[in-house]
Amino acid sequence: MSAAPDHTPTFAKNSITDRIGQAAPYLLVPVLILAGFIAIGAPTSWLTLTVSGLAMGMMIFIMASGLTLVFGLMDIINFGHGAFISLGAFVGVSVLFGLGGWTDAASLPLNIAAILLAILAAMLLTGALAWAFERVIVRPVYGSHLKQILITVGALIVIEEAIHVIWGGEETFLNRPNALRGAVTFAGAALEKYRILAVVVGLAIFFGLRLVLQRTKIGLIVRAGVENPDMVEALGYRLRLVFIGVFIAGSALAGLGGVMWALYEQVITAGMGENMMVLIFIVVIIGGLGSVEGAFVGALLVGLLQNYVAFLEPKLALVSNIGLMTVILLWRPQGMMTVAKGS
Repeated sequence: MSAAPDHTPTFAKNSITDRIGQAAPYLLVPVLILAGFIAIGAPTSWLTLTVSGLAMGMMIFIMASGLTLVFGLMDIINFGHGAFISLGAFVGVSVLFGLGGWTDAASLPLNIAAILLAILAAMLLTGALAWAFERVIVRPVYGSHLKQILITVGALIVIEEAIHVIWGGEETFLNRPNALRGAVTFAGAALEKYRILAVVVGLAIFFGLRLVLQRTKIGLIVRAGVENPDMVEALGYRLRLVFIGVFIAGSALAGLGGVMWALYEQVITAGMGENMMVLIFIVVIIGGLGSVEGAFVGALLVGLLQNYVAFLEPKLALVSNIGLMTVILLWRPQGMMTVAKGS
């Protein structure tokens, strides 16, 4: 019997081309910012638009991050996601109205506390509704995309009508908390205080999600479930419970995003979530199904591009993001950072 041959395992290194390809999506944001600076010309206007675009992108990311995980992990096309955005906005704004003494005070800690309580209430209610929504609406249509679209669109309409019944059908206007009104001046540019806060909140959500997905056991199960659900279940994990948890968390993030968007626009309607779904689906598609990082980059691209184009050529602002999606999908048909699913 001959001895086993000497063999030292070797690992192929990624070529420079492969490494550039992996980094390319992350480079798109600074490239777009630089292109915006060249096209706009005026540094102060460019800085104001860039902060506004980043704030808008962060809020879109908050709303889209839950949907991309639900879409990627559960293979569910949930148009009802928009209803959780609207519901979260109305619940959060109702709490802010009830805490008028805190929001009108010239105290940043009291203002932030009021916003946090509004966000907490919105997330709790939308999370609870999502649990019932998954059991009653979504669970019977697993595996059928056409039925998912029809039934979740129907649920969206029902929830919007319920909002009309509870809060009325008129637009609701609100003021931002006192300490977050107005702008600060930096390098000659006026930067709205609330938009700076939105950037900070968006970054906190992004790094929090990354921490959970990359450094915790539940995050490992979620990522493995996106890539190969059969193997995860074969190892004894109850992936259905993980599905439900992800669905609830994603809907709660939609509620959080609804509160942030309400304070951004300072007006809410029952159809605001439905209107946002176009941008959210664009972000999910160009980012790649199941990829939080892809949704983050995609949301920043959408927010920045819309603000730059609206300043340079307002008539093109409405179609700019469709153009962005077309270009991205021609480059990478599966999205920028799609997560490969197992067979």
